[in-house]
Order: sequence, then C-alpha cells, then structure tokens
Amino acid sequence: MNVQDRLSMVERCIREACGRCGRSGEEIQIIAVTKYTTMETVEQVLLSGIGHVGESRTQEAQSKWEAFHPRGTWHFIGHLQTNKVKDVIGKFEYIHSLDRLSLMKEIEKKAADLNIVVNCFIQVNVSGEESKQGLSPEALFSFAQEVSRMKQIRVVGLMTMAPYEIDAEATRPVFRELKRLRNELNARDIFSYPVEHLSMGMSNDFEVAIEEGATWLRLGSVLVGKGSIQGKEALT
Repeated sequence: MNVQDRLSMVERCIREACGRCGRSGEEIQIIAVTKYTTMETVEQVLLSGIGHVGESRTQEAQSKWEAFHPRGTWHFIGHLQTNKVKDVIGKFEYIHSLDRLSLMKEIEKKAADLNIVVNCFIQVNVSGEESKQGLSPEALFSFAQEVSRMKQIRVVGLMTMAPYEIDAEATRPVFRELKRLRNELNARDIFSYPVEHLSMGMSNDFEVAIEEGATWLRLGSVLVGKGSIQGKEALT
C-alpha cells in the first residue's frame, strides 16, 4: 500500500473510533511521523493531503525541512537537547517535548531573539517507564507555573507516550490519566488561556487514544511504513 491507501484506512479507523465515543473526526489531527523515511516518502505524505509532519532528530530533519517546509506544518516530537534548540526554533511550529526548566529557558531565549511565540506541549511520563522522557505527573503543576511566566512559550497541550502493548486496550489508563491531568491543569487556572490539546496515540494504539480524548495523533509505521491496525486488515 502507498501512503494514500494507508491514510484512507487510518481515516476510516478514526471515524469508527469517534463513533464509539461520540466525537467528531474534525477534532482529530494526524501528524505523519517521517523519521527514518526517505525524501520520496515525505513527498507522498504531503501529496496525500496530510499537512502535519513530525520529526524527532534534528540532524535528520534538516534536509527534509529545507526541501519541504513551505508545504507543511512541522512538529518536533522527540527529546530535545538544549544545544539543539537553535536548530528547531523558527522552523518547527510545535514542540511536543517540553519537560524541564533548562529546555524551557533555552526555548524562551531563542524565541525572544526571533520575536516569535512557540507552541509547546508539556511532556508527561504518565506510565513512569524509565526509558521514557517527560515530567512525572506530580511535577506537572509546579513546572506549569514556571512555564506560565514565559512570554515566548504558549502551552497548547500535554503529550505522553504509552508503553507498547500487544493489546492496545492496556494503554487506556495512560491516556485517561493524561486527559485528567489536562483538565486539572485548566481547573487550576495556571495559564491565562485554556490548554486544549492532548498529543497521544501512535500507530499501535491510536484508536484507544481517540476514545480517551486525543486531539493530535503521532502516526509513523501505520502511515509511512510496515505496520498494522489491531483488529483491521493488515497493512503491508
């Protein structure tokens, strides 16, 4: 299958998931994760009508951004080192991995130099896995207080990565907890605006994530490479 065929199947799964939980598909945005893919694949993604592209490695993303950046909205979705912020700010409209004060300060500094505001998701390690980046849920609110003082950062949502599970249903508590944290963050009025979005759900679990409130899906293999949707026709 090519990207367009895969997208058609993904969109059908999104509609079905939305139907199960009473949501509209218009609430869901797809980010095509193009790390490890070729320039030709990025071209297919953009031609398919997907307007959001996600990359997680600054060096690999550079050539793709230079070739295609006017045609899409770029998201940095991986762990961001402070010394790489200069390579991301002004190019990527969204950063999904804000998770520590040193990174916050560097983003604020570089964004001020460019006189821009950067859309950021605060990354929360809901599952507690040592292999995953992100704040602990307990640290979220004090960190958010610090971010709220920044003039060049706008927090648009929370992001998490669930553990990889053969049965996607096992990821549900992680996604449910991120939504609860987002709601509590808003109830505390830490920011002067509502924090609306939830960046959660990947190729193996995005349908469950939708049922639990995801607004941004980060989809890699199911769109651009070998992958499958559980309970659906295999994508090869």
